[in-house]
Amino acid sequence: MIYESTHPLVKHKLTLLRDVSTEPKKFRELIRELAMLLCYEATADLGIEETQVDTPMGKASGYVLTEKIGLIPILRAGLGMVDGIWEMMPGSEVWHIGLYRDEETLQPVSYYNKLPTSPTVQVCLVLDPMLATGGSAVAAVNILKDWGADRIKFVGILAAPEGVHTLQTAHPDVPIYIAQIDSHLNSIGYIVPGLGDAGDRQFGTG
Repeated sequence: MIYESTHPLVKHKLTLLRDVSTEPKKFRELIRELAMLLCYEATADLGIEETQVDTPMGKASGYVLTEKIGLIPILRAGLGMVDGIWEMMPGSEVWHIGLYRDEETLQPVSYYNKLPTSPTVQVCLVLDPMLATGGSAVAAVNILKDWGADRIKFVGILAAPEGVHTLQTAHPDVPIYIAQIDSHLNSIGYIVPGLGDAGDRQFGTG
């Protein structure tokens, strides 16, 4: 399943994010804010159980989460999505997977993986602003499934139809939460109209 956000705030912030005149500091802020909004939608089905707490006026019924969340940003662009989600769910664990795209073959190359020996969380959120060719997302999910993860979701900001197709074909059980699906990929694997290189624009290296 793919969930393309219809939220007005997402649409507004995405427009600012795309703008070529947006400076790296503002770009990072927008990535963080969009990640928070998209995470809200991606975590709507988390498990909860009833509990009671004492308020100044007596007892109140409420709920607590029963599932531990793991945030898995794909380095390096995915790093910008962590802080916003972590602020909402400070008990989440963060595990990094380093993948880069070979600019000639457009295939993912793994260079970093610090996952523990066995899963310590029940739900994994793979974070990457751009679902372009889909190669890195598929590789990250492969790693997580080999690790033993049961529930995996992909959370991104922009996607190309080609990337969506690649991820859904390889892993139809992984839902995709995205701000918007764009038109297509160009000849060098960039999303059009997209926003350029999300990593370079975050870190001022473009």
